[in-house]
Amino acid sequence: MATILLVDDEEAVLEMLEACCQEAGYQTLTAPNGKEALRLFFQHHPDLVVADIRMPVMDGFDLISRIREVSEVPIIVLSALGREEEKVHGLRLGADDYIVKPVGMKELLARIEAALRRAQLPPLSRKGVYTDGVLTIHMERQEVYVRGQKVNLTPKELRLLIYLTQNAGRVVSVQELLAKVWGSTYYAEESVKWHIASLRRKIEQNPHEPRLIVTVWGSGYRYDKPAPSPSPLPSLL
Repeated sequence: MATILLVDDEEAVLEMLEACCQEAGYQTLTAPNGKEALRLFFQHHPDLVVADIRMPVMDGFDLISRIREVSEVPIIVLSALGREEEKVHGLRLGADDYIVKPVGMKELLARIEAALRRAQLPPLSRKGVYTDGVLTIHMERQEVYVRGQKVNLTPKELRLLIYLTQNAGRVVSVQELLAKVWGSTYYAEESVKWHIASLRRKIEQNPHEPRLIVTVWGSGYRYDKPAPSPSPLPSLL
């Protein structure tokens, strides 16, 4: 059974989360702050992390950043901080899901199950190189270059970009992206929107007028391969 690392500075919340997860059959580790959570993470290598944001010593944002330096383990934020900019920041750092307290335990368990399923999804591709004149993806090295310059993507952004390029020219619905990239349609559609916006900032020349990842209103998104540069006309002289 999977092991879940639970991180929260409120003892009562931590005890409730631990009881809920153990009753569902999961093994648990608990930490009152990000620093202790990081120590437990490296010592026990849990299968999933559920973390609060506002904590002493090391907050949840720093914890996500440190974990993402070395691991793609699923991370679910469970926090009372519910402003859009806080959600976006957590997702950009690499969180897989962001849940605002209070939340029902059935919903939390469903999101945990979905995140664990996503972690078990087969890789979209392990071999080869995708290139279209603007974008280059080295599948084995998991590296992305835009116009020759390396860009750093989160694991979720990389998986999303690979799926879009593998379906270039076809409109992909939000529900399809949730199923194929997130691993479950249980996630909020806003998560797709935030990750698309983040990708555009990293690969588009003008994110406000995207040419690569195009929105098809009411249907989804489409990756458009850039048109090849025209060959120069032969000189008549």
